[in-house]
Amino acid sequence: MNSISSASLINDKIKEIKQSFRLMMDGSVAQSMREKGVDYHLNWGATLPRLREKAEEIGQNYDLAIALWKENVRECKILATMTMPPTEILPEVVDIWMEQTETIEIAEQAAMNLYQFLPYAPMKAYEWIASDKTMYQLCGFHVLSRLFMNGQEPNERGINEFLDQTHVAIISPNITVRKAALNALNHFSSLGLVYERLADSIFRRL
Repeated sequence: MNSISSASLINDKIKEIKQSFRLMMDGSVAQSMREKGVDYHLNWGATLPRLREKAEEIGQNYDLAIALWKENVRECKILATMTMPPTEILPEVVDIWMEQTETIEIAEQAAMNLYQFLPYAPMKAYEWIASDKTMYQLCGFHVLSRLFMNGQEPNERGINEFLDQTHVAIISPNITVRKAALNALNHFSSLGLVYERLADSIFRRL
């Protein structure tokens, strides 16, 4: 199949997916988001369970996920994170997606649906929590929470980096980052007695 016909198939699939959002439309969800200051170019208010069903129907597809992400539509962005194969997306593409992440919801969905499964997830997470950008910090702490929940223990360097950045985040004026950091610290402490004591040391420092 040549690139032109392949691109045409992707475009047709995108149109079909966007049309399916009409059946998922929930005005109350979209209105609630607007009232909370979450403003998308286009938002059908589709619930996450409906979007997960659609993602399972589509399956993982790199080219389609790339095309979905380019659409300035809430549901397309979320579906992109659900359909992107974690083993195929390059760090440079992840960097682009992070730069283009403008809402807390998309940051959280990307971390849960995709970033925690990246082969280089810890590397990116520690890089992000050290950033001065809210969305990056948020994604980083969410990814680390998931990794800790799955029993993945950090190395010594990772422990020191995590504790230092968590201490900074907990005293941050940004409540969203603060909550994400505390959640990650909670999962960090569940890795074992040593980790629990290290987590306690953060609170003593505060």
